[in-house]
Amino acid sequence: MASAAIAPPKTYYEWAAVLDRLKAGDDDDAVLAAMQKGTIQWQAGVAERFAKKLIDVINRRMNAASDRFRKEMTRSNGQERAIVQALLALRKELCFLAKAIDLPAIPEKDRHQYHRLVLEQADCMQSSLEDSAKKDRSGKLASIVRNNRVNAF
Repeated sequence: MASAAIAPPKTYYEWAAVLDRLKAGDDDDAVLAAMQKGTIQWQAGVAERFAKKLIDVINRRMNAASDRFRKEMTRSNGQERAIVQALLALRKELCFLAKAIDLPAIPEKDRHQYHRLVLEQADCMQSSLEDSAKKDRSGKLASIVRNNRVNAF
């Protein structure tokens, strides 16, 4: 099913509606395309509200991805294929969120800072997964986690 095009947002009001769709996971490809083409007047008041809403949405999506990953790991019963699928799904979501926060509409300095938040969270998740995998004496889980890094994007 093809995505319906979304008009690139220009005002805070339009951005808020697009960010709500991002939060809901509603047609991520179309939402990202619109966000990449969107513009906003980066001025006091608007910039702070926009940044807060964007970061809140990205954090919510990261938390939801982490929760989904935990549930998938619990259901995996140690099956390698299920573990790999859970890791790859988490990586795909983190990669998408890194793109969603790295927007041309945001001034370079701020954009870099926001993008770094997602990258640091991905690094933190990878480190935590590697630490947890050390408890598996066979070394199999550690190998799977190293070979299917969630921060490789």
